[in-house]
Amino acid sequence: MIDRLLAVRRILTDAAADAVPDRLAEGLAKEYGVVRTELYLVDYRLAALVPVFGSDDRTRPGDPAWRCFDHQSEVHADDVIFVPVTVRGERIGVLACAPAPDDDRTAAELAEIGVALAHELQSARAGTDRYQAIARTRRLTLAAEMQWELLPARSRTRPAFGLAGQLEPSYDVRGDSFDWADEDDRLSLAVLNGMGQGVSASLLTALATYALRNARRAGIPLADQAALADQAIFAEHRGASHVSALLLDLDLATGEVEAVDAGSPRLLLLRDGEVQAQTLSKEFPLGMFEETDYQVQRFRLEPGDRLMLVSDGVYDAVAATGRYGDAALARFVRRTGALVPLQAVRSLLGDLRAFVGDAELEDDAVAVCLDWYGPRN
Repeated sequence: MIDRLLAVRRILTDAAADAVPDRLAEGLAKEYGVVRTELYLVDYRLAALVPVFGSDDRTRPGDPAWRCFDHQSEVHADDVIFVPVTVRGERIGVLACAPAPDDDRTAAELAEIGVALAHELQSARAGTDRYQAIARTRRLTLAAEMQWELLPARSRTRPAFGLAGQLEPSYDVRGDSFDWADEDDRLSLAVLNGMGQGVSASLLTALATYALRNARRAGIPLADQAALADQAIFAEHRGASHVSALLLDLDLATGEVEAVDAGSPRLLLLRDGEVQAQTLSKEFPLGMFEETDYQVQRFRLEPGDRLMLVSDGVYDAVAATGRYGDAALARFVRRTGALVPLQAVRSLLGDLRAFVGDAELEDDAVAVCLDWYGPRN
């Protein structure tokens, strides 16, 4: 006889892309006696958990679903069990099942189902718009749609590192973005800021991102990746438009970082509770001039170090009380030390939104947080 966990896994695998949650609810009812199933998807702003089945549930920070999402552990409340829906560190949402099981084995199986569900949802995204549509609390601008589709993910976890990034204003972002990839004990990371507004800025950032990916996937060294992206942008815009970029390549075994600083993004290092600016020699933004010769700079991380990368939309943000500034940025980065990367970037951009109040951000803001835990065993 097929055991119930395997049966539910098969149900998930066989489900049509747009029907994964529905088939899961049926499978949980049949195999586990679950009376009510709800799947919450986190929204683009990391500010809401949106129910897939359209229930009247309203989740707020501190609610059981949010505690599960924030702490990435199962939560029991009012005869409901909440389990994370997360894959490789990418937090997709939370699965809620009622009644809650009264034995540890069943709870552990439901937690495994949460992981399997995350894998299936990640795969299903290519075949349906259902989950992207549900996860937005208001309509995205066209430029924002382009930027979110460009991202690799919003968070990533491996034994050697934790990584997360976030864009703001999430539903109206234009030219700011980030990109990353890890392979063979190396992590490549980029923060980009295309000049301009609206779709033109998104198109510019997309060109830079794809040029960098093309060079990276060909095994080309970091400085040459920057040079090839620079050439691609200049060939298209002849210096009229450019992209500020900070490119990093981290050796996960040694902590050595190669860097190319081509513009405005800031790089802050949190080490032993103290924040310091990781000063790099700035070079011309990508595409500003023809055939710029980029140079690699190097520094080394220590186990437990945190890097925070932010665009000028963070430290240059202006409110009635003045400019957010580097001092406020450093103070807040210091306060994030106890938070995991996704919570750190969410809190930083939340603090930025509180700083500007009811005013709109005048520029895009991107924050990326990287923790290096040390060499893998």
